[in-house]
Amino acid sequence: MEKRLTSQDMIKMKARGERVTALTAYDYSMARAIDRAGVDMILVGDSLGMVVYGEENTLRVTMDQMISHGSAVVRGTSRAFVAVDMPFMSFQVSVEEGIRNAGRLMSATGASAVKFEGSHTELAGRLVECGIPVVGHLGYTPQSVKAFGREIVRGRAMEERERIMDWALKLEEAGITALVLESVPESLGKQISEELRIPVIGIGSGRFCDGEIQVCYDIMGLYPDFTPKHTRIFSQVGRTVTRSVKKYVRAVKERTFPGEENVLRP
Repeated sequence: MEKRLTSQDMIKMKARGERVTALTAYDYSMARAIDRAGVDMILVGDSLGMVVYGEENTLRVTMDQMISHGSAVVRGTSRAFVAVDMPFMSFQVSVEEGIRNAGRLMSATGASAVKFEGSHTELAGRLVECGIPVVGHLGYTPQSVKAFGREIVRGRAMEERERIMDWALKLEEAGITALVLESVPESLGKQISEELRIPVIGIGSGRFCDGEIQVCYDIMGLYPDFTPKHTRIFSQVGRTVTRSVKKYVRAVKERTFPGEENVLRP
């Protein structure tokens, strides 16, 4: 059995020019399959609010949900570095509350790190001092959806571009392990990746980041009617599931399943 990747392993990957592969996962079975495929980092994202629970955004996701799903993902993995999202309002109110919630998330799930959105450099530094690895998240931050509105791409204007760059450097100085950079211009993704010593893992941020993260259901085509521009469908799992279930329904209706081979003998 391979040893689980650590914060230092992630940073060493950047140092030797090896790209970091990352996907989301939300349950034991999917995490087990992704881990066996060799993905370096698994994020238990608060995107589960939308892709698992059908919410409009991530804002209603709770700590209890993140603990439940995070624990399941950790149990399903043995190699991947597992980061768990801190949900909306679990860290924004105060540093002290952020530390308490991060500690609860780590101890209850057994995760490798917590991830939070935004420029909370003091919180990042305090968590690192407490021995809690941190993954940052800049650019488009979904928990700020009410502030951003429909504008997804961040860093188009020079002022915002410089602000994101400054936050990235300060988070690195605070000791974070890696930075997720979402929906920024490719040139900014390249600049930040070149400036930072830690891996910069892009999503919708161009071709030159140190790694890539995607929602697992997106790359598997689970939603065939919608494909985000920043993703690529590598398999049509959604259509396969639908075809399989149709075959099952027909077999049961036509009484061809269960068959004699499925009968349990005394």
